[in-house]
Amino acid sequence: MDIHHLVTMANQIAEFFRSSNPDRAEAVAATVQHLRSFWDPRMRREIIARVNDGADVSELNEIARDAIRRLAQDSAAKTVA
Repeated sequence: MDIHHLVTMANQIAEFFRSSNPDRAEAVAATVQHLRSFWDPRMRREIIARVNDGADVSELNEIARDAIRRLAQDSAAKTVA
């Protein structure tokens, strides 16, 4: 799976929600929900792994980066429970 393509898509989704919602926290939440609802689990795992591995995530915009970190936290919580 091409990580650059996933980053581009995450950025586009985040930008859409940021432009349609002035509240940053709500834009992050909407991005998280979109990624949960519409991305294949393999896509989510791939981009979460990139963030968790400490890879350079500077390509991700601020909203997308926070959304993916939240997904990573939720995923980690599920594996512990």
